[in-house]
Amino acid sequence: MAVKDRDRFSTATRLRLLGEQTAARVYRSQTKRQARRSRLTGRAALLALVLCTLVVALAYPIRQYVSQRAEISDLERQKQQAKERVEQLRDLKARWKDDSYAEQQIRRRLHYVMPGETGYVVVDPDRARQSRAELGAADRPWYANVWDGVDKSDASDQ
Repeated sequence: MAVKDRDRFSTATRLRLLGEQTAARVYRSQTKRQARRSRLTGRAALLALVLCTLVVALAYPIRQYVSQRAEISDLERQKQQAKERVEQLRDLKARWKDDSYAEQQIRRRLHYVMPGETGYVVVDPDRARQSRAELGAADRPWYANVWDGVDKSDASDQ
């Protein structure tokens, strides 16, 4: 037994035991680390899969929501424009109820004159040179368009 005790305390034996213990600790820590890594990697993969699934599942509804919000804002803008147009038309209707405004518009647009007045039509020299066909319907007085229509219908009957 004395030889064994002496062998147990020898430097070579101690170094060998120390090396084996160190190797065992390193091996245990590596397997724990690998186990922990593989467990975290599996969890991370599952988390990534869940996140990707959520992104894919929510992408279409979010896109629909955004497009519907844009459509709602367009409709609200159109509604506001329609309200403004209604107000403009109400103002115009109220102006037409005023006799002096109606008379002014009739004189200006239809070239009417009051009894006793003399009506004059000033002709632009450049326009006078243009033929009737060259002038558009919007560029001529309304009564010229009426007579042209009567002439055309009369010509088609013959």
